Amino acid sequence: MDSSQDFNSLQEGIQKALISTIKSANRIASHDLAFQRTVNPDVAEQLDDQTSRILDLSTRLLSSAAKACGVKAPKLEDPEDVDMNWRKVVDVVDSVLEKADRALDEYTGLIKQRDNGDSDSNSKTKQAKSTSKVIRNANVKKPQLDFEIPPNNFPDGPWKPLLTEKPHAKVPLEDSLVTFVGDNGTTQYKHPYEPEILSMQYPDRVFQVLDPIPPQPVETTSATWVDTYEGVLEMLQELKQAKEIAVDLEHHDFRTYIGLVSLLQISTREKDWIVDTLKPWRHKLQVLNEVFADPTIVKVFHGAYMDMVWLQRDLGLYVNGLFDTFFASDALHYSSRSLAFLLSKFVNFDADKRYQLADWRIRPIPEEMLFYARSDTHFLLYIYDKIRNDLVQVSDRSNPDKDLIGRVLEKSRELSLSRHEHPEFNEETGEGSRGWYNFVLKNSHLGYKSEQFAVFRALWKWRDVTARTEDENPNFVLGTNNLVDIARANPPDAKALHSLLPLTAALARSRVNEIWSQIQELKAQGGPTLLQFFTSRDPATLRHNAAAPRATRAQNAALKMEEAAIAAKLPRSQLFGDVAVSSRWDGTKEAEIAEEEDYFPFPWQRFVEDITDYVPVAEPVPAEETVKEPVPPPEVEKDEEFTLRRGQKRKSEAIENDEPSPSEDESASDNDEEMEDDNRDSNAVIEIEAEEPPPKAARKAKKLEKKRKREEAKKAQEQQHLELRTKRQEEKLARKAQRKTQTQQQADTGDRAKYQAVPFDYSKAASVLHAKREDTKAAAPEDKKKVFDPYAKTGDDEIKPARRMPPIRGERSATFKK
Repeated sequence: MDSSQDFNSLQEGIQKALISTIKSANRIASHDLAFQRTVNPDVAEQLDDQTSRILDLSTRLLSSAAKACGVKAPKLEDPEDVDMNWRKVVDVVDSVLEKADRALDEYTGLIKQRDNGDSDSNSKTKQAKSTSKVIRNANVKKPQLDFEIPPNNFPDGPWKPLLTEKPHAKVPLEDSLVTFVGDNGTTQYKHPYEPEILSMQYPDRVFQVLDPIPPQPVETTSATWVDTYEGVLEMLQELKQAKEIAVDLEHHDFRTYIGLVSLLQISTREKDWIVDTLKPWRHKLQVLNEVFADPTIVKVFHGAYMDMVWLQRDLGLYVNGLFDTFFASDALHYSSRSLAFLLSKFVNFDADKRYQLADWRIRPIPEEMLFYARSDTHFLLYIYDKIRNDLVQVSDRSNPDKDLIGRVLEKSRELSLSRHEHPEFNEETGEGSRGWYNFVLKNSHLGYKSEQFAVFRALWKWRDVTARTEDENPNFVLGTNNLVDIARANPPDAKALHSLLPLTAALARSRVNEIWSQIQELKAQGGPTLLQFFTSRDPATLRHNAAAPRATRAQNAALKMEEAAIAAKLPRSQLFGDVAVSSRWDGTKEAEIAEEEDYFPFPWQRFVEDITDYVPVAEPVPAEETVKEPVPPPEVEKDEEFTLRRGQKRKSEAIENDEPSPSEDESASDNDEEMEDDNRDSNAVIEIEAEEPPPKAARKAKKLEKKRKREEAKKAQEQQHLELRTKRQEEKLARKAQRKTQTQQQADTGDRAKYQAVPFDYSKAASVLHAKREDTKAAAPEDKKKVFDPYAKTGDDEIKPARRMPPIRGERSATFKK
C-alpha cells in the first residue's frame, strides 16, 4: 500500500471517528446532565473522567499545533479554562490555518518562499518574569497638581491647541489657529496641521518590497528612561536621523476627569526610549514636532484612534506621516487585529496584556511594566516591514479597488486629522460626550417614572460637577450602575439615600446632604417620565420648534407634566417613505387617524429629523377660530319610479353580416330559424321606461309589424346573396375555360417536339429486371387524393362564411318571464 492510500485510509478513519464523536456529544447534550449527576453518583464520576480525558487530549492537540506554528498554547485544566482561554485557542487554530495557506501559496508560487532566518524558525523571545499582582488603582499623589499648565475642567470656550511653534509648516501658526462651527453647532479650532497633512506624500520606500530589518535582541539591550528636558533634546537629535519610528502611549483616566498620558514610548531600528510625560514641564514635549510633523519620517502606530487626540491634548504633538498597522491588519483580513496577535504572529512574542489597564502613574515603574511598555514599540518596526511587504505584494496600484496599500495610507491620513474637543454635557437633553442621553438610549428599558427620572438626572449632574471640581473620573465619584439603582429605588429621605451609596464612593457619602437637596429641588420643578422624554425628542416635536436655534432646542422640547405623552402621526413615513399601508387610508382620513391614535416614537427617529423631503403638518387652528355654524346635511334626491319590461330582439351588425348563404343546406337554415324563434326571449334586450306599459293588443300589433319587416329584410338579403353566388360561378366557369385553352396549346407544342431527334436517356428508360413491378404500379389505380400545392392561389377560391353557432339550450334565464 503506497503513501497516498495510507493517507486516504487515515483520513477516512479520522472522519468517521469525528462524526461518531459529534453525534454522541449531541445526544449527550440533549439530556439533563445536571439531573443525572445529582441522581446517579456513577454518572457523575463517569462524566468527570471523560471531561478530564477530553481536556487532556485537547491540551495535547493544541500544544502540538502551537509548537508547529511557534505560538504559545493554553493549558486546559478544567472546563472553565476553555472560556477563559478561548482567545488563545482561536489564535492557535488561526495560526495553523494561516501556515497551511502560506505553505500552499509558496508551493504554487503565489508568494516568495521564506528565508531561513524567518521568525518562524527563531526561538521563543524571553521576557521578564511577571508579577502575580497588577496594581490598577494606586494611592499616589495626583501628578496633575504639579503641572505648569493644569487641566481646565470648566472651559469657557473651545479647546485651543498648545502649540507655540509650528515646525515643517506650509501655513504659519497664526493663520492655522482659526475657528469654525462644527456639526453640533459649537465653535471649534481647526487642526493646525491640516494643510500639511492633506498635501503630504508618503515616501517611495513605503510602496516597495524591502527586506525586513530584524529588531535588536531584547535580552541584550534595554530602553532609555527619559525624565529630563535635556534627555528629551538628546533623544530628538537621534530621532531626526531615523527614517521610521515606532510610537505608543500609556494612558490613565481613573483618577482624572479628562485623562493623563503617563508614558511615551519611541523606538528606532537601533534604540528604545521611554519618556516620563507626568513631569511639570510636559507641555514642552511639543519640541518633538520636529520629528512627529516631518512628512519624510514614517510614524508607525497600532490602533492610534485615541493616541492622536491624547498627544495633542496633553503634549501638543501632531503626527504627519502616520502608518497604522491596525488598518493594515484589517486590509489583509487577519483573524485578529490586536497588537498581541501581531507580536505572536511575526516575532513569537507573548505580550502580557494584564498591564494594559495598570496604573501607569506609579513612580518608579516596576521592571515588568517597563518591559511591557518597551515591547509595544521594540518589535513594531519589524512588524511594519513584514506587513507592508504583504500589502505591496497583493496591491494593484493601477486599480483603486485592489490598491490595499493606498487604502491603508489614506485611512491613516484621515486618522491623523483627529482633533480634541472639550467634553460636554447638556443638562436639559443629556447630550454630549459626558451626558446621559446615550446611556438612556441604550437602556431605554429602564422605564423611569417622573420622580425616578428626576433622581437620575440630579445624580448625573451632581456627579459630573463633582468630578470636574475634584478632577476625578465620574465613575470614581459614583459608579453608573449604582446611580441607576438609586434612581430606581427613589429613596424617600437622605438617610435612605445614604444607605444606597456604596462604600467605595467616599466623595458621595460625605456629601449626601448636598445630593439630597439637589434631588429635592429637581423633583419640585417636575419633569417628564422617560417615555415623555423620548416623545419630546420625536422629530415632529423638534420640527415644530425648528424656528429656535439648535443650541436652544432643548429648552423648547421640554414637556409639561399635565400633558400626555402623545405625538401627532406624521403624514409621511420617515423610514419607508410614501408606502401605502392600506387602500382604506386616503387623504381625507389621515388627519382624523393622526388625532385619534397615539404612538411611541423610536429613539432613532431623532436622527432622521433633518431630511429634506419632509412634508410639514398643518398646525391646528385655535379653538375660537374654528367655531362655525353647523352645516345642514345635503338633501338626498329621491329615485323616480320605473318599470322593467321585455324588449325586442335587436341584432348587431356583425350578426347580420354573417347570415348563411342560400347555397347551404336548407334543413340547417330551417333548424336555425326555429331555434332562433324558440330562444327569442333569451336574446331579448331589457329596456327601462318610465311610462306605463301599452295595452296588450298594441304590443301584439307592434310585434307583428317588426316581424314582417324582419322577414322582408331577410328575403332581400337572401336575394343579394343569390346574385353574388351566381356571379362568382360565372367567373369560375370562365377561368376553367381559359385554363383548358392553355392546356390544349401546351399539348400541341409537345406533339411537335416528339418528332425532333433527342439523345436517349437511360435514367428514364423502363426497367428490364423489374418489369413486372412497374407494370403492376402502372396498372394500379391512381390516388384521387388532392396533392397540396404550395404555389396555388388561394384567392381563386370563393370566400366561405363561418357557420352560425346554435343557441345554448337548457340555460335560459327566467328572470323576466311572465
